[in-house]
Amino acid sequence: GCGKGKRMLISKLVALSLSLGLIPSASSAACKPRDFMALPMPDSPGRSPMSEALELAYDGLTVNEADQTVTINGQTLALGPSEPRSVRQRLGDSSIADQFAQVYPLDFDLTRRLEPWFDPGRARNDVFFRSVYGNTEAQVAGTLQRAAYKGQNGTVRFAMSARQCVVGQLQAALDAIAAEGPDMDRFLENPGGSFNWRKIAGTQRLSAHSYGIAVDFNTKLGGYWRWDSASEGAVGDYNNAYPEQLVRHMERFGFIWGGKWHHYDGMHFEYRPELILHARRMAGLTDG
Repeated sequence: GCGKGKRMLISKLVALSLSLGLIPSASSAACKPRDFMALPMPDSPGRSPMSEALELAYDGLTVNEADQTVTINGQTLALGPSEPRSVRQRLGDSSIADQFAQVYPLDFDLTRRLEPWFDPGRARNDVFFRSVYGNTEAQVAGTLQRAAYKGQNGTVRFAMSARQCVVGQLQAALDAIAAEGPDMDRFLENPGGSFNWRKIAGTQRLSAHSYGIAVDFNTKLGGYWRWDSASEGAVGDYNNAYPEQLVRHMERFGFIWGGKWHHYDGMHFEYRPELILHARRMAGLTDG
């Protein structure tokens, strides 16, 4: 219909603007990137790790633990049910609290992801992300800025949200990866893209790419469980090609990696600093 055609037009315009360099580059003056693995954790006796992580990760966000609500950008949202829910329930209709049910692993041991349905970060509360980054494709598109990886063989560009300094965080991560040397360049070749208002394949849920917070690096090196015809809930192992140092730089600046999911998406990174901070607190880490 007309709505679908308009969405396709916006996506095409964004892609064209990115390729032509018309989307403005990330402004270092707008925000100062934060290293979430070194960021001091607050000493908040009685506060839940989830509340601490949310408030530290997102500027302007407050959690009212008595009312079990989150307030961001003038909107008050329910944290969600506290009773246990199945992994399928959490994935299909996630509350904000559901997003913390599985702790994102900070180590690079990929054996944990062999557990069926171990997918920390795949559960997303759509209302929360719309409240933070924009409710429509046009609103999100209006916030986009350009982050760039500058390698020996050229520059790779990504369109990301400027809200919550997402584009600045990605730029800091890309700079750190590039500083590792030219061996990193091949992981940025053949990128899968960044902003794209679309649903996740096989679902009715919006992809994290829709909010301008996700990037896919080299699609030929990062496996994806659906492309490999794996069975949902029994995906098994995959041949990861992404190096630890690349993943760690992305995580430092707030991006979780889909290569740690049971339903693996080895090229995929998305900005979820609250999950990095939550994992640190759950591991008992109070400093970098």
